[in-house]
Amino acid sequence: MSIAIIAYGSLIWDEDNLAPHITGGWRERAGPRLPVEFSRISAKRRGALVLTIDERAGHRVATHVTRSTRHELPAAARDLARRERGPLSAIGMVRKGLPPVNCRPAIGRIVHDWLMAQDEFEAAIWVNLPANFERRTGRRFDPAAGLQWLRRLSSEQLREAWRYITFAPPASDTPFRQYLRADPWWRTLNFA
Repeated sequence: MSIAIIAYGSLIWDEDNLAPHITGGWRERAGPRLPVEFSRISAKRRGALVLTIDERAGHRVATHVTRSTRHELPAAARDLARRERGPLSAIGMVRKGLPPVNCRPAIGRIVHDWLMAQDEFEAAIWVNLPANFERRTGRRFDPAAGLQWLRRLSSEQLREAWRYITFAPPASDTPFRQYLRADPWWRTLNFA
């Protein structure tokens, strides 16, 4: 079975331990358009705001695709879960003609419709961790709330947040990212 790995965030530039399990490089903007936003506070990234699929706050962006070297869907999903340091239940999965697994129905339909139009792939997987900004802060995510969160981070945390937001794929140009580009404080930061 040929399995697509769909990505919209750091996976593009930080393959980590997934690198030995992918082949063919990343095909930019070749995946389904999914609603994403920087509405997840990541423990892995020291409290940085990271991209996640978010049907409420998200903005549909082009995603990117590569191929798993695995031929069994559970093995490919385990590889991606290990890279995310998360549970297998956080990996969305879909096979042609079958109901999606581990995702919200609307997202599953988008990915399944995209997959059905692909000759090259029989299945697809993607990171499907939930937005957690509101749960963690008590405030619904919007660009102003996101900026307020960033301004409270320590220098080390802010460095990681800057790195993640700066190196996220250009196609992931969400309302929050646009807001940051216009913010004088954010524009003065440079952790390069």
